[in-house]
Amino acid sequence: MTIPGIVGAGLIVIGVGIGIGQIGGKAMEAIARQPEAYGKIQTAMLIAAALIEGIGFAALFAA
Repeated sequence: MTIPGIVGAGLIVIGVGIGIGQIGGKAMEAIARQPEAYGKIQTAMLIAAALIEGIGFAALFAA
């Protein structure tokens, strides 16, 4: 693997980590504001995190 490929892979992993962290943080804020919507928020959070992780894996294989 070349240096630009390694740097690109690192940026992909950092971006995915930031994205999933943002989703988790915002979901916790939403649950704190509306505890009765916990199930819906958690489901949406998990689906969004899985989609981001899948795009990250696809980008890693493309890089």
